[in-house]
Amino acid sequence: MLVAIILPSYLLTSDDLFMTNIFSQANKGKAVPLGTLVGNMYRDQGMGGFYRGLSANIGRACVLNATKMGCYDMAKGAVTQATGWERKDVRTVFCSSIMSGLAMTITVSPFDNIRTKLMNQPTDAKLYNGFMDCLTKTVSEGGVTSLWRGFVPIWARFAPTATIQLLTIETLYASLGYAQI
Repeated sequence: MLVAIILPSYLLTSDDLFMTNIFSQANKGKAVPLGTLVGNMYRDQGMGGFYRGLSANIGRACVLNATKMGCYDMAKGAVTQATGWERKDVRTVFCSSIMSGLAMTITVSPFDNIRTKLMNQPTDAKLYNGFMDCLTKTVSEGGVTSLWRGFVPIWARFAPTATIQLLTIETLYASLGYAQI
């Protein structure tokens, strides 16, 4: 299970890095073409530059998946008990998915913020020496609550995504004859 979480994080960190940098620069009004970004990063940092934020990405993936599935199952029990709906009722799945999305946002936001800061470092300078250094500097500069900056947009992304994923998996399980979550 852990390999299924870590391997994609490792393989896709450079994609996240480029996407994060491109959006960050576009928001500042100074977009750099992808080819230039890749060339500058390789010139300034070598292959290691393509994996800035890897530790935050792996931590994020582990926390996200553990939170999503653990909270979803617990939420289904709570929704079932509070409403009397069955666990496989689409209303139960929907409400539980939204609750799971909220829990994911609470637990993943710090990782997202640290990952973004690590990935948005200039290619020719190193502002942070890894995850813990970035975490420490972020908290000392903005306080603990700064780790949850962007909470509402993150939740606006996670809640629908979790709902679609969990409704889909429950539907597939039911149609294939597997026990539902």
